Amino acid sequence: MHALTEAQIRACFVNSTRRERNSLTLPIGFDAIDWEKLLFLGWRDPKLPLVGYLVTPVDDEPVGVILRLGSSQPRTRPQCSLCEDVQLPNEVAFYSAKRGGAAGRKGDTLGALICSEFQCNSNVRAKPSKIFAGADPEGVRQQRIEGLGRRVERFARRVAGSPNAAGSV
Repeated sequence: MHALTEAQIRACFVNSTRRERNSLTLPIGFDAIDWEKLLFLGWRDPKLPLVGYLVTPVDDEPVGVILRLGSSQPRTRPQCSLCEDVQLPNEVAFYSAKRGGAAGRKGDTLGALICSEFQCNSNVRAKPSKIFAGADPEGVRQQRIEGLGRRVERFARRVAGSPNAAGSV
């Protein structure tokens, strides 16, 4: 992912109002982010605990999605829809996103189970266990990284209402 400025981040949200964009709190340590290690930037708003943000490149342009944490969480430990990690070191939560444009103004939303603190970037880079990796752990790790990139982009496209957004998260 390419480094983004604060202005680029605030301008890229496809499912927000100007007021929401202007009031969002950037992630803690924003100036020290290692952009090379990210397929997407995700964070929870420290001022609004039920709000999360996800920014990912789509066709080389940043697309941002504002997410709302669901009021009730799954009783079992579900799999994240983005990183698909089966050995989760963290919690997964249900997030909903208002669709962009006219659909969102009518109240249409999309939902996804996502690592509650957006740890997906590090989850897919972790060395897979021998059970899942077989003889090629680095190949499996690369597949997981590429899969995360595809799923995050597809989710952002679906929220934005892009015609190239078929399928689930």
